[in-house]
Amino acid sequence: MSKRREGKRIAIFKGRRVRRTIHDNEWWFVINDVVEVLTDSSDPAQYFKRLKERDQELAKLTDKREVQFVPPLMLPFDTAGGKQKMYCWNTQGIFRLVQSIPSPKVEPLKRWLAKVGYERIQEIEDPELAAQRARSIYRMKDYPESWIEKRMRGIEVRETLTNEWKNRGAKENIEYAILTNEILLGAFDMTAEDYKKFKELKRENLRDHMDDIELILTMLGEAATTRLHRDRNSQEFEPLRRDAKDGGDIAGRTRKDIEQKSGKPVSTRKNFKFLTAKKKLRSAK
Repeated sequence: MSKRREGKRIAIFKGRRVRRTIHDNEWWFVINDVVEVLTDSSDPAQYFKRLKERDQELAKLTDKREVQFVPPLMLPFDTAGGKQKMYCWNTQGIFRLVQSIPSPKVEPLKRWLAKVGYERIQEIEDPELAAQRARSIYRMKDYPESWIEKRMRGIEVRETLTNEWKNRGAKENIEYAILTNEILLGAFDMTAEDYKKFKELKRENLRDHMDDIELILTMLGEAATTRLHRDRNSQEFEPLRRDAKDGGDIAGRTRKDIEQKSGKPVSTRKNFKFLTAKKKLRSAK
């Protein structure tokens, strides 16, 4: 079980509590909790201090002047004594911390990290492996096979589009997000953030909670945008943005036509739980 309070959760790690919170749209974990769980130390703060003394590279990563790695932060938590700030690190930082802890409890996690790293190298050498693993993950989550095929095709369409953006001068992260929102606005009259709120999602991947028609319209908007980039030979952000708006409008007109013919809205609050429930219902018949 997990307990939610003001956007925060208490994660249970083998019966032990590790407090965490969302900051800048990613999980941050209380370092002392992690150290205590993995080492059984009665003074996790001192343990972490000695750990940094022994591992100078780890110590460097906790320094705010280290620009290649996000350092720990003091973040507020509700406690029995009122709101207090706790020393926290994001997931990448916690994984790096784990590498420095000489405890038998940590060994399974170290082996898992090594396995994940090895699999990532395999996927770089053979991208098809990444697609195979993604399919396996969706199957384990109980998504329908027909949905999985559309989702995987959507990933290919998205990757083709982002490659165009990269080659045509768009800056990753912020400009990619703006261009994506132009497509979604045209297709669904909602930005990505609006759509996630509409579906009552938090950090989950929006597309993992779209149904078949929503996925298809998203693909149409992105595929149309890719075609416009190429046909117009658009370069740099503003021309790319115009193409994204036009590509989204193409998908939007299709959505409105479907809605007019069916008498029902395409955008739905149905999410992953609905998708898997439908599959289980079909299996039970």
